[in-house]
Amino acid sequence: MTGFHFLRPVWLALLPPLWLLALWLARRRARDGQWSRLVDAHLLSLLRLAENGPARRLSPWPLVALAWTLATLALAGPTWQRQPTAVYRAPASWVLVLDLSPSMAATDVAPDRVTRARYAIQDLLAAAQDARVGLVAFSGEPYTVTPLTTDLATVRLLLGPLSPALMPEAGDQLAPALSQAAQLLHSGQGSHGQVIVFTDGFADPAQTLSVASQLREQGVAVNIVGIGSRSGAPEPDGNGGFVRDSAGHVVLSRLDVDMLRRVARAGGGQYVSLEQLPSLIASLQAASSRALHAESAALQPQLRVARWRNDGIWLLPPLLLLAALLARRGWV
Repeated sequence: MTGFHFLRPVWLALLPPLWLLALWLARRRARDGQWSRLVDAHLLSLLRLAENGPARRLSPWPLVALAWTLATLALAGPTWQRQPTAVYRAPASWVLVLDLSPSMAATDVAPDRVTRARYAIQDLLAAAQDARVGLVAFSGEPYTVTPLTTDLATVRLLLGPLSPALMPEAGDQLAPALSQAAQLLHSGQGSHGQVIVFTDGFADPAQTLSVASQLREQGVAVNIVGIGSRSGAPEPDGNGGFVRDSAGHVVLSRLDVDMLRRVARAGGGQYVSLEQLPSLIASLQAASSRALHAESAALQPQLRVARWRNDGIWLLPPLLLLAALLARRGWV
């Protein structure tokens, strides 16, 4: 209670006038409203309304004065403890880009590529801390699953059902998905943006390299997580079989690590395999921490936080009880 004070002490100036008013009204009632000066005492008793029983009713003015006092104290805002207030939000914004092309159904990594990608995203979400996260899925076209949000539970919920079978058309175009991620960062006013792509490859390398370079110039880093293996695996055709070439041979979907590294370098980010994902997570967290410290230092001279919790609410229950007593007939 060492920090006890009133948030709005000017309301306390009402207390003396209210007490004087209650005292005046009480004395005025005690004199029978000045009628005793005009009517003889033996006649005045006959003009009064008969009271029930011999007991004399209580005077309401002490209770009224107490109610006015409690109401005034509540309006003055008594407080004695600070209220925790978030004064700064970590500026990091991450957009996760998930490849849902047909090749992501390959099983060279158990149980299949898209499931392992979802597991990797779950690990990244667990390390997101205060970062805002968005999710984009792509095959032939990109689709926004969630915009930038701190509600990671919703991102996890929407991530679970994602699979290549949900996409309306087959394809493997990463460049439009990177542009969609940049649009999410821009519309969400995300600073220190990071794009993390979970893919086994793409069919538009030239366009992807160009868009990744543009994002780097805008201050957005493009990171790639390779899903799959160099040896590859047959690509399911969605009908229980595998995709075949014109000669009838089964097409193997291989992880083109060299191309994925080129895109990551063009985007100013990192390329990692699934096994190296913890190092990428640590790097993202370190970048977010550096950005937070830098902007906090820039804003520190302007930060003046002293928010106290208004505890006047605890005066409302006794105030309501007094109001109920005053409103009950026959008590006063």
